[in-house]
Amino acid sequence: MNRKLIRTTLAEVRDRNDRHEGQRRNNADSQKRRVPPEQTNAESFYYKKQMDNKTVMVLVLQDGEELRGTIEWYDRGCIKLHRNEGPNLLVLKHNIKYIFKQEPEKENEDGSEESTYEPEPEERAQA
Repeated sequence: MNRKLIRTTLAEVRDRNDRHEGQRRNNADSQKRRVPPEQTNAESFYYKKQMDNKTVMVLVLQDGEELRGTIEWYDRGCIKLHRNEGPNLLVLKHNIKYIFKQEPEKENEDGSEESTYEPEPEERAQA
């Protein structure tokens, strides 16, 4: 009985290894968590909405100073604030601690206006 020796070629071995490595990479990639997108456009949507509605916003700066006005425009690093009681301001975003909408003011019995906004306890602690 004659036995025939069958040898695989080097190309077949490389091809087989490449297929196994590809399967390992695919399994490893599917098990990793996906990185969230760098830009969600949530900030742009919020600013655009406030600009369209001309909402009076309060910008609380890092030193506790409050600026009130409407947002005229913004970019990656700053916000232009339109104020009726003073000059317009260009505020750098890294100087802003937080931003909120100013509540509408209601009139008291004596005709003076009073803001109805009361900061939350955690906001008081930050200021």
